[in-house]
Amino acid sequence: MIDDSNDPVLSAFRRCQLFNNRHDKVKVIFHPEFLSSTSPLIPMDYEEFVRGCHLGVFPSYYEPWGYTPAECTLMGIPSVTTNLSGFGCFINEHVADPMSYGIYIVERKFKGVEESVEQLTQFMLEFCNLTRRQRIIQRNRTERLCDLLDWKNLAQYYSRARREALLKVHPELKAITEMHRLQIKYPRPFSEPPSPATSRRGSVHGSDDEDDTFNGNWP
Repeated sequence: MIDDSNDPVLSAFRRCQLFNNRHDKVKVIFHPEFLSSTSPLIPMDYEEFVRGCHLGVFPSYYEPWGYTPAECTLMGIPSVTTNLSGFGCFINEHVADPMSYGIYIVERKFKGVEESVEQLTQFMLEFCNLTRRQRIIQRNRTERLCDLLDWKNLAQYYSRARREALLKVHPELKAITEMHRLQIKYPRPFSEPPSPATSRRGSVHGSDDEDDTFNGNWP
């Protein structure tokens, strides 16, 4: 860190009085470097680190795609994104109930900053109130979205972008460049979505027992 007094992240920590005191309920680890197994502070590879997390939070104001929440999804980690990121819009289009699959999408298109912050806070509070079993169920559902993010499905979007750019220059090629749109829609899970309540009424469609097995090691 060259100039910590003017660093915007550290300045925000000071403004919020996040000093890592013993009585502070929120502890901060600021690591502005790429993760590596040879790092003296956090000797972990990126994938190993992500798999050890409970939740990824990426409330971007704008991202053309947003690889970080997508990477979390591929590793079975629930995440927070927004509907101003390409990933958030993609999930909204192809998943009927994103929260049931561990994808929390903050509304930033038609809400002000304060409302978006309030929604983000509520999402994080709801996640923290989940029981261990509910987190396992949610994490298993998150992993089910892996096929949706497989390159065999996503590659067509890159091809489409290139094709549209080509047609801008050579519109006469339209007849030979038509492609089908991806037709995938993940339905709402048969069982009720995870709820912070420890006691809840069972679903008439079944139970979460089929989701209740997770082979990872996490609390």
